[in-house]
Amino acid sequence: MADYKVVIGMKDGKTVQKEIKSPEADALHNKIIGDTVKGDEMGMPGYEFLVTGGSDKCGFPMRKGIQAPRKRVFIGKSVGFSGKDRNKKKRGGLHVRKTVCGERITKIIRQVNLKVTKAGSAPLDAPAAAEETPK
Repeated sequence: MADYKVVIGMKDGKTVQKEIKSPEADALHNKIIGDTVKGDEMGMPGYEFLVTGGSDKCGFPMRKGIQAPRKRVFIGKSVGFSGKDRNKKKRGGLHVRKTVCGERITKIIRQVNLKVTKAGSAPLDAPAAAEETPK
């Protein structure tokens, strides 16, 4: 019953965006950042993916090490905050309290970032190009 927007990072630096719905999306449910997912379960035979992150329905980024669905953390320049340099002589940088999501893919997650670890025989972007026919 989950729908995810999947952003797949290829080895050549390009990204492919796909929307997957149930039952293919159920393969991602309850996975955490760092887990591997087989592409056969998501309708992409021969591929293997690594979960690298994502964001929830409000746009808060997922962060490794957070167990709660959402949490306010005090962070510097890292995941969830780009950080800005202050006067480097006096302070090491800007720290701020930000809201982030947990590392587990649950029903509130809308976007999942994946990285290809094992490529399949069929290219991922070929079906998307076939759908975009000129008028």
